[in-house]
Amino acid sequence: MSRPLRIDIADGWYHVTSRGIERRAIFENNSEHKHFLELLEEMVDRFRVVLHGHVELDNHYHLILQTPEANLSAAIQWLNVSHVAWVNRRRNRVGPLMQGRFKSIPVQNSAWAYELSLYVHLNPVMRAAHGLGKQNKKAESIGFVAPDRETVTRQLAELRTYPWSSYRAYAGYAEIPKWLSTKDILRRASRKKDQCVRSYRKDTRQRLTKGVEPKLKERLADSFAIGAEEFKSKIRKTAGDGREITGTRELRKRVSFKELVGIVEKLSRKKQKVFMNQRGDWARPLLLWTARKYTDMTLKQIGKAAGGMDYTAVAMAIKRFKEKAADDPYLRRFLDKVRMETARAAFRLKDFATSEALYQQVTNSDKAPNWLKEEAYWRQAFVTHKRGDLAKALNLLSNVKRPWAKEWMKTWKDEAN
Repeated sequence: MSRPLRIDIADGWYHVTSRGIERRAIFENNSEHKHFLELLEEMVDRFRVVLHGHVELDNHYHLILQTPEANLSAAIQWLNVSHVAWVNRRRNRVGPLMQGRFKSIPVQNSAWAYELSLYVHLNPVMRAAHGLGKQNKKAESIGFVAPDRETVTRQLAELRTYPWSSYRAYAGYAEIPKWLSTKDILRRASRKKDQCVRSYRKDTRQRLTKGVEPKLKERLADSFAIGAEEFKSKIRKTAGDGREITGTRELRKRVSFKELVGIVEKLSRKKQKVFMNQRGDWARPLLLWTARKYTDMTLKQIGKAAGGMDYTAVAMAIKRFKEKAADDPYLRRFLDKVRMETARAAFRLKDFATSEALYQQVTNSDKAPNWLKEEAYWRQAFVTHKRGDLAKALNLLSNVKRPWAKEWMKTWKDEAN
């Protein structure tokens, strides 16, 4: 059997699935589910991807992802390898857990991702035990079977309480985690912002009551691309020669280790030679953490650049720093400042996708001071405008209260007209 084709597209949307080998469980208990959610959070941060939706079942998972940096393969490979390694240690087992490579289907945009999100979120109740086996679903959707109201009520109740899915965040039953983005898809539910959540719940009930039309379900689950025919033709043409494709013609320049050293020196007000030799100084592990997050360097390469540290010592220093920063508001504020400085460096390198993603992390931070968030909003707005997304740029700039922001909004609106 040929390997599933990979088409990495800058700012592309995808429906990603991965299954257990021989239909085995990749999640056996709550601890394994919780650890996977932690990995999703780290994946969003490390690879600067945007997670729009997720569902984890016993033997497979679904993700709706957007990749500003055309790095889907790297992100999902890291996710699967990290999960399998952790599970194998926990279960005292060896060998593969996942069924070959993950499957990814390009999606045209958020409009097409809306119906996909409903399909993904319904997966926990798409089982025969809930009256939604394949035969029942097909019969209901073409009018042969009237769904039982009690069954639909039971299905909705499970969706409201199922913890391993983003549905509860979309439907207003749970707080939206900072690593999950719901706005782009939810705004498709209604033109009125205050009605989006209610409309999404209504559409979910409608899909349960009337079923998902079989041909649409097939397109969402088994198609090579989800979108208009023009989009599909473009994807088909891109993949026509059978080679794996990346959506960028050349590798994007990344922030260098030397530039990160300069950032940490600026924030700590110490030279590298000083803080690298001071035990207990936060600047040293901060540099290691930053290099791991924002460069493509391996632990071994970071250790060499840091003066000859062993890669295991680098890994341990990063782990301890992350644990300490999680409970230390002072260090977390410094992490936001590092993100801001790194975003500026990425912008200078014309790495606009990374720059925008880092600014967004600052605006989503619960520890960043308001003045820093406001700066992140206007800087992200200018990056987004430069990338050609005027509507999003205007929305970001509306969060800035400085007098000149209104002038820029007027200028950008005039451009659109």
